[in-house]
Amino acid sequence: MTFKDFNLKQPIQQAIDEAGFTEPSPVQKEAIPLILAGHDIIAQAQTGTGKTAAFGLPMLNMMNGDGSVEGLIIVPTRELAMQVSDEIYRFGKNSGLKTATVYGGTSYDKQIERIKQASVVVATPGRLQDLLQGGRIKLAPKFVVLDEADEMLDMGFLDEITAIFELIQSEDRQTLMFSATMPPQIRKLAEKILKDPKTVAITKSESTNTLITQHYYVVEEHERDDALVRLIDYKNPTKCIIFCRMKKEVDRLASHLTSQGFKVSVLHGDMEQRQREVAIRGFKSGTVDIFVATDVAARGLDVNDVSHVFNYHMPFDSESYVHRIGRTGRGGKSGEAITLVSPNELRTIKRIEKDVGTKMVTQSIPSRSEVQSSKQDELIAQISATQISEHAIEIVKTLQHEIDIVAIAHMLASMMLEKQEIKGKEKIGFKAEDVERLLQKAMARNDDRNRRNRHGRGKPSFNRSRDDRGGERRRDDRPRNDRNQRSSSKPNKSGGKPPRKDYSL
Repeated sequence: MTFKDFNLKQPIQQAIDEAGFTEPSPVQKEAIPLILAGHDIIAQAQTGTGKTAAFGLPMLNMMNGDGSVEGLIIVPTRELAMQVSDEIYRFGKNSGLKTATVYGGTSYDKQIERIKQASVVVATPGRLQDLLQGGRIKLAPKFVVLDEADEMLDMGFLDEITAIFELIQSEDRQTLMFSATMPPQIRKLAEKILKDPKTVAITKSESTNTLITQHYYVVEEHERDDALVRLIDYKNPTKCIIFCRMKKEVDRLASHLTSQGFKVSVLHGDMEQRQREVAIRGFKSGTVDIFVATDVAARGLDVNDVSHVFNYHMPFDSESYVHRIGRTGRGGKSGEAITLVSPNELRTIKRIEKDVGTKMVTQSIPSRSEVQSSKQDELIAQISATQISEHAIEIVKTLQHEIDIVAIAHMLASMMLEKQEIKGKEKIGFKAEDVERLLQKAMARNDDRNRRNRHGRGKPSFNRSRDDRGGERRRDDRPRNDRNQRSSSKPNKSGGKPPRKDYSL
């Protein structure tokens, strides 16, 4: 079966061809025909980016492009909102369908202006509820998608979701719910917002390879680049893949690694088929050692000698994690999967562990002096194992006329060590012993939030709403100085830096 069998409109099919998609994934095969037939659906699947196409393609195919907001997609986090928005725009651009992304921490006025020009709105629950409840926008979409429903439940957004569906009031809407798991609260929500839904259930057929060692490192958001370079220097992979969430992140990170002296190639959805083939061929042949890619590379990339996989950011779902780390540990060889997380993402680690049935071990990022010491040990072993060539003997004889033999050895060793210089600050990230306390705090906050919701005390008032990551903020969640500037004609002279996040132990 191919995408052409769905008989989608020519502009939509053209976008699919440009993206390089040919055969639909399991959830796409089952969901797309049901959506095109006009059914509400409840889909349980963990298929990574395949879910976005599963609801996005048929939804875009049925839109009129009449200038109104015809589609509303609700997602749990701003990162997922940006990724879904990019995917929907890519599928709909040939049809003239625009998207608007709505999440907290950004100007209300700019988002409202974009909504007025959009056919599809991708939004997080907190900011969307604020806009609707405050009367800043009115929506009556023909299609409403609830993506990652169980994640929104875990983040305490159930009340916001219920309020949103009361506020949009679309009588004849088609509602699509996608969730990796189906806890009782999600099933109750489905009964309330869906009409005679069809069910799509894709069974999880893959688990993590036992030959793959899985570690995660907790770092501040601004430390990700330094942490990645430090770990590459320390682990010294023979060949590795670094996974990013978005294509712009791939391009930026590849440029950064190239500037650090690494041989890097990239792979993402905006590349033409010929470019992809050249990139993959170079990686397989060893022309490049590091492949920076989006999840498009997690499927169908068969390279047996990948020693390490790095997750620059956590993937959005468990199945994507399985596919990513499955690029190492192939052909009976061992491999290592390394994930960088911020303190705010620690709950996601536990969710993926539970869902996949695996265990990720936290470790501390080695210091600069520790990596330097390791490099020196490797150099000593390398020198000891090196066979002496005739050409090397001639060079030493030539130098010996002017320089002492011991000095020659010192100079050569210094020259080799200079090439192995370890850059960056001495310490990066959190110590392993501190991570457990951070994790306990994160889980305790989540338990407390869910407990408040169950007892009806978590409902936001008009003046307060949940932040898009589950915390609570003022209703206008721009930085305070930005709000002051908007309410006064005088410039703010305070400097206005947002407060530092407190990860104190």
